[in-house]
Amino acid sequence: MAAVNVLRCSFRFMGRLVCAPQYRSCSRGRFIRSEYILNKPSLKISQQRRFLRNTPVAAGPILQFKLSDIGEGITEVTVKEWYVKEGDTVSQFDSICEVQSDKASVTITSRYDGVISKLYYNVDDTAIVGKPLVDIETEAVKVGALEEDVLEAPAVSHDEHTHQEIKGQKTMATPAVRRLAMENNIKLSEVVGTGRDGRILKEDILNYLSKQTGAILPLSPTPEIVQPPPQARTAPPQPKDKTLPKPAVTKPVFTGKDRTEPLKGFHKAMVKTMSAALKIPHFGYCDEIDLTQLAELREELKSLAESRGVRLSYMPFFIKAASLGLLHYPILNASLDNSCQNITYKASHNIGLAMDTQQGLIVPNVKNVQMLSIFDIAAELNRLQTLGATGQLGTSELTGGTFTISNIGSIGGTYAKPVILPPEVAIGALGKIQVLPRFNAKGEVVKAHIMNVSWSADHRIIDGATMSCFSNLWKSYLENPASMLMDLK
Repeated sequence: MAAVNVLRCSFRFMGRLVCAPQYRSCSRGRFIRSEYILNKPSLKISQQRRFLRNTPVAAGPILQFKLSDIGEGITEVTVKEWYVKEGDTVSQFDSICEVQSDKASVTITSRYDGVISKLYYNVDDTAIVGKPLVDIETEAVKVGALEEDVLEAPAVSHDEHTHQEIKGQKTMATPAVRRLAMENNIKLSEVVGTGRDGRILKEDILNYLSKQTGAILPLSPTPEIVQPPPQARTAPPQPKDKTLPKPAVTKPVFTGKDRTEPLKGFHKAMVKTMSAALKIPHFGYCDEIDLTQLAELREELKSLAESRGVRLSYMPFFIKAASLGLLHYPILNASLDNSCQNITYKASHNIGLAMDTQQGLIVPNVKNVQMLSIFDIAAELNRLQTLGATGQLGTSELTGGTFTISNIGSIGGTYAKPVILPPEVAIGALGKIQVLPRFNAKGEVVKAHIMNVSWSADHRIIDGATMSCFSNLWKSYLENPASMLMDLK
């Protein structure tokens, strides 16, 4: 028993030495090489052990995570959803919240590892760019001690985690970013890093993936087609899609009180855009299109498109016909500078499609239509409509448009007076397709699929004859779909 007591006292004595301030360094859960010197100079202990801290850990520094500039001149955003709460532990690239600007929804990710100690905004609050978004309490580890621990520990060095030799070039990325690249079959050597010292960030992988998706889509449609099929097959009858907005229109409740709320998100963007559009002198032009042959062609191609997992509507034909017309009349795919001294003719046909969503009216655009087939356009429209329905359209989909078509007929109406979206110079509004009696070439009354179109053009640089000629060419492509084959590349 006496021997046991002596042994216990020895361990207690050594335990006090572990907590003494004479130690060179101590880190919880790490192997360190320490040197302990007792009062007697003849006794010296040098050994390698693993020590666990049994005292409270001092709180680390609290860093203010500020809302950085997300581009496009945006100065404020609306917080739509928080993915974390106070007390949650986060790591780099973990999603913190989703914010809504006047142009797109953006997911904000963490830059630090630590614990959320404070949220500065509630849902639907307006957050200012450059102001704190959350406070993150990081670990209290000194840089010198961290470097010493890494050198002494038998773990893999930091460079082996964040660097990779690829064809003689060294790329830097965290393991999470490497995993994301590996899951999407992306070579890090092909990605341009925007982080410090060329480090590849998660955003770089996502931007590269989005660009590659658009470029590879015609050659390898499988990745983009695999997702849409469940939606296209589970909801083939379009009436279900058309009834989606109805649940939002709940039974009106009369409160008897006025209500004032600030403009946010897309509504605020609409005020800004339409105020600028008022400075443009609009020229209007309307016409009637016979889509009978196009309706028959679409009916034949619908089953083929569905077998590839893509829902084929009339819109891909309208967009492609507009692109072919813009090749003949490029001034409709141009922009006028603020001083009205220069015209810029756009090389790409980024044709926008106005969509009515729960967040408001948004206009995503299909990039480089002049290089896409009708099937490619249909697949891209399916993707944009899915993102728009879930409020996940990003800045890349909502900016860069050069020409716009508004399908107001999907809601109702025949004619409209569309308003130009600056800096564009032309826009078209499509009415609903109706089956009406018309005379054929033999003078016989037949059923015809009729659609009305309304154009608006910037009368400062576009005259009536140009708009009329473009409309007639666009009309000829749609009334005789086979004629588009002559100009397709």
